[in-house]
Amino acid sequence: MHGWAGNVLRVDLNREKVVKQPLDPQVARDFIGGRGLNSKVLFDEVKPGIDPLGPENVYCMSSGPLTGTAISLSSRIQVSTISPLSYILGDGNSGGDFPALLRRAGYDQIVITGRAGKPKYLWIDNDKVELRGASDVWGRNNYETVDMLQEDLGNDVRVASIGQAGENLVRFACTVFDRHFTASRGSGAVLGSKNLKAIAVRGTGKIEPAKPDEYMQLVREDTQFFLTDRTQREIHKYGTHLGVVNWYPGYRYFKKLLSREEIPFELTPEGFKKDEIGRYGCFGCVVACRDVFKIPEGPYKGEVGKALEYETIFCTGINCGIMKQTPIRVINNLSDKYGMDTIPLGNVIAFAKELYSRGIITKADTDGLSLDWEEVDDQIELIHRIAMREGVGNKMAEGMYSYAKIVGKNAMDYCYHVKGLSRGPALYPVGIFTLAHATSTRGADHLRGRSWAFGENDPDIFPNWVKTGLMPRDAVPALVLSENACTLPDTIGRCKGSVNNWPSAVPLCFKYPVWGGIAKLLTALTGVDYSEASVVEAMERIYSIERALLIRQGITRRQDRLVLPADQLGTPEEKQAQEEHARMLTDYYKARGWEPENGVPTRATLEKYGLKYVADELASHGPYKEWDGPPLWALDKYPHGGKRA
Repeated sequence: MHGWAGNVLRVDLNREKVVKQPLDPQVARDFIGGRGLNSKVLFDEVKPGIDPLGPENVYCMSSGPLTGTAISLSSRIQVSTISPLSYILGDGNSGGDFPALLRRAGYDQIVITGRAGKPKYLWIDNDKVELRGASDVWGRNNYETVDMLQEDLGNDVRVASIGQAGENLVRFACTVFDRHFTASRGSGAVLGSKNLKAIAVRGTGKIEPAKPDEYMQLVREDTQFFLTDRTQREIHKYGTHLGVVNWYPGYRYFKKLLSREEIPFELTPEGFKKDEIGRYGCFGCVVACRDVFKIPEGPYKGEVGKALEYETIFCTGINCGIMKQTPIRVINNLSDKYGMDTIPLGNVIAFAKELYSRGIITKADTDGLSLDWEEVDDQIELIHRIAMREGVGNKMAEGMYSYAKIVGKNAMDYCYHVKGLSRGPALYPVGIFTLAHATSTRGADHLRGRSWAFGENDPDIFPNWVKTGLMPRDAVPALVLSENACTLPDTIGRCKGSVNNWPSAVPLCFKYPVWGGIAKLLTALTGVDYSEASVVEAMERIYSIERALLIRQGITRRQDRLVLPADQLGTPEEKQAQEEHARMLTDYYKARGWEPENGVPTRATLEKYGLKYVADELASHGPYKEWDGPPLWALDKYPHGGKRA
C-alpha cells in the first residue's frame, strides 16, 4: 500500500501475544487513519456497559497517512478508548517524535486488549516486536521511565508511557509521548489498568508516496505557507500562550472571563518569553510551537521544563486563582511527570476551591489543606496527593463530576459539564460555542468543533455573530463544517495547528474549495482517487460511527447540553435559552442525518456511509441504559504505587 504502512499491531495482554495483521485496504480508504480507524475499532470491539478500567476495554493508537512523511505539522497520533473519566468515547491527539517513528517502523495502528498479569512494556524495533517485563520502571515517573528505557534500548528510541497517575488509575491520567506530549481523556488510567507501562519504538523505514514528484511539490508549497504566514509565525514565536490574551480565560472557576487588560504581564506571551531558553517542535515541523523554560528563582530555581500550553496556564493557573508564572510551571512539570491531563486536573481543583469558598467543604474535608484562591503551596501539594491517590486526592482523582457526587450536599449545583467532562458555566447560553460543546462526541471540548477558529479569516462562512456567541438557524451547517474540519487533522495525522486559521486548514497554495487540497494531497500520497466529496464523506462517516458509539453508551438528547449553574435555573432567560438550544439541536440532528427527536443516526445515513452493520446493531438492541457518568466505586480499591515526583 502506498501512503499507509499497511500493518495493524494487535497486542493481546491476556495471552501476552503480539500479532501483526494487514490493514484492510477498504477500511483504510473509508476511514483514512488516526481517529477514523480507532473509532471504528471501538464500535466494532467494545461492548456497551463495560468498566473502562476492566480488561474488556480496548486501547487504540493510530497516526494518519501523512504522519512520518515529508510534510510538516504531521507527527501526530490519536489515542482512543472508552474513557474512565466520562464512560463515553475518550480520545486524545498528541505529537512529538513517537508518531512518526511508529509509522516508519511499519505500523498504522496498535490495538491493545486484555490485562497483563505483571507490568509489561511493548518494544517495537521496526519489524521486531515483543512484550518485556517492566518491573524496573513500574512506580517511576514519565521522565525516569524514558531515561531508563533509552539507556537500555538506545537514544534513537522514542517512548509513550504512563506515570504514577496512570498506575494509580487516576481517571484523567494521560498517555505521555516523549516526556511532554500528552493524549488525554483518561487513556493513561486504561494503560495502568492493563499493566502496560510503556511502548518504546525505533522506526527507520520510509513511507513511499504513490506519486512522489507530485507529492513533494505539494509538500514544498505547503512548507512555504507555514514559513511565511503571519499567524503561523506568531505561533512559532509564542505557541498557544497567545490564547492567554486572545481567548479570554476563565478566572476563579469561571467567575468572569479575563480581558487582555486584566492579565498581569508575567502571564502574557511576552512575560512567559522572558525566561524561555529555547524552542522546539514535533518531528519535521517547521512551526516549532513549543517552549523550553528555566525557572529563575525560588525553591524550584533552575528546574527546566517544556511544552507549557495555554490550557495548563488557564486551567491549573488562572481558573484556580493562581496568577504567578513559577507555580504554573511547577504544576506543568508535575503533570508531565505523573501523567495527568491538566484540563480536568485544573478544573477539579478550581471546582474544589469554589466549594471551599462557599463553605460546602472545609479543611476537615481537605486533610487540612487550604483551598483559598491565592494559596500556591497547598495547591501543589494537592497535585501530589491526586496523582498518588492520598487522602482527599483519592476523591478528586475521580474527576470533577464524580467528586461532586462524593461531596454531596449541593455540590452538583456548581458542577458545570457536558457528558461528565468539565466546562465552565454557560457564558454563551445560546450559540455556536454552546452547540459545539453540547454535540462534541467526547464531552465538553474546544477541539471537536473549533468554530471560533475560523471567524476572523472567513467572514463569508462565519460572520460577526460568531464572536458574540449568537447563532441563527442557518448557522448549524457551519458548525457541521467546523466539526468535519476538526475531524480531518485527527484522521490524516496532522496537527490541529493547521486549522487555527481557515486558509491553512488546507494550505493556502491549494486555494478554495477547502477539501480539494486535502483530496489532492491524499491522492498523491496513497494513489487512491480521493475527491472533495469523498474526503467530506469520510469525515461524516467517522462522526456518525462515533455518535452510534455514544448511543450505545447511553447518551440521549438529554445529555447534549451544557449543565447550567443552579442560580440560573428557572429564570425566564434560562427557559428561553433552553428552548432556543433545543430548536438548534433538532436542526443540528437533521443536518447530520440523525433522528431529530433523539440524535440516533438514521438507517439511511448509516447505509449511505457503508455502515449497515452499525444500523442493524442499533436497531436490534433497543434503548440502552441512560448515561449518568462513572459509578462510584469503593475508593479503597485503587492501588497506591510508586513514589512522589
